[in-house]
This record gives sequence, structure tokens and C-alpha cells, in this order.
Amino acid sequence: MERPGRVIGCGDFVLRRWRGRSDVAAAFRLIEESVDHLRPWMSWVEQYSEERTRDFLDRSEANWATGETYNYAISADGSLIGMCQTYRWTDPRGRRMGYWLHPAATGRGIATRATAALAAEMFALPDVEYLEIAHDPANTASGAVPRRLGFTRVHDEPASPPASPSDSGGEVVWRLYRPA
Repeated sequence: MERPGRVIGCGDFVLRRWRGRSDVAAAFRLIEESVDHLRPWMSWVEQYSEERTRDFLDRSEANWATGETYNYAISADGSLIGMCQTYRWTDPRGRRMGYWLHPAATGRGIATRATAALAAEMFALPDVEYLEIAHDPANTASGAVPRRLGFTRVHDEPASPPASPSDSGGEVVWRLYRPA
């Protein structure tokens, strides 16, 4: 099975595969510093802990091995500033993508460039025909990323539980097909 690169260069930052347990302290600190920023949109932050961070990194290792999920830390100058991922969804020809940043890293195009780099890496794999991004309709910052990258809004669907504090009950789904 072909895999994406462990490190993907993006100019002034890199996407790098999570390093399992050696990343626990840095990942936990990144989440801890980002909780208030993430809380409105991501329900998992209410239960984050060092133990859950360790579990996430363990699952990341296992899921990378199976190709289920490819999780990346976003790092600039040796410091973690966010994460992005791609994971299998309902159709084996497509994958979903997700991303979030530390609040100090927002507004500089990092999420857009990280997503573009990960999309290019995924389209280099033979079995990926399309990518999707889903977000709450009220999360305009998250919705700007697929719009900037040429994704097409394909439909709206009910949000998957559990709900986050700002959850509207729905998700906007965007799709980008493999370039010809």
C-alpha cells in the first residue's frame, strides 16, 4: 500500500507525521493553548486530557499503518501550530480532510496552504479520486479553506453527534476531484 510522505514541506512550515508518544507533551500543550479557540466547533475538546492525547497519538500510529487516517502536526520553527488530517470516509474512492490551528497561527493562510499540500499528497496516491471537507455552516473561517482551494459545495447534511457549543445541527460538504 502506498502512503503519503511522513514530512510535507510547505515553505515556512511543515506537515509532519505525529511521532507517537514522543509528541504527547507538545500535542497536549498545543491543545491546551487552543481550547477556547476550538471549543465552539470541536466537541472533543471538552474531554481532552493528557491521557486522551496519548490515546489519540497511539490511534494515529495504528491508523497510519492501516491507511485509515493520516494525521499530521503542523510545525513552524520547531513549534507545533496545528494539525491536519485525512481519513477514509463512506466511499473508498474518497477521503475527508480536517484541520485546525493554534489561535496565534490563524489569519495567515496556513490552514489553506497545509490543506493544499495534503491534498496534493493524497492525489499522488492511486486510490484517491476525490477529497471532501465538512464544516458547520456557521464556521466561516473553516469554510473559507475549501472555497479558496477550488472545492465545490456538493451538499448539506445533518451533523454527526456529539454537538459542539456553536453547532447549528448541520454540515456543509465540499468536494475536490483528482486533477485531470
